[in-house]
Amino acid sequence: MEKKYFFLRLNPVRADFIQTMTEAERGIMHQHAAYWRAFMEEGKIVVFGPVFDPNGAFGMGVARVDEEEEVRRFIAGDPALTLSTIDYFPMRAVTPGQ
Repeated sequence: MEKKYFFLRLNPVRADFIQTMTEAERGIMHQHAAYWRAFMEEGKIVVFGPVFDPNGAFGMGVARVDEEEEVRRFIAGDPALTLSTIDYFPMRAVTPGQ
């Protein structure tokens, strides 16, 4: 079965979130990073991290999964959902050998 790829975008509650997060929010974001790192170790997340857009930083990730439902489950369990929303979009990934 061919893997499906999805681009994920984490939209924080405010544009200056990275600069102004509280200690409680920082703790949630550490949980968020650990949560996604586990999927990376399973090979289901290719890359993730903050994007430092001058108009407002946001988080991104690329998922490599069998079915879109996996992405929905990943998002539903993210501890950072109390601080953000997450959008995802199907994508065509160019991989080695293509």
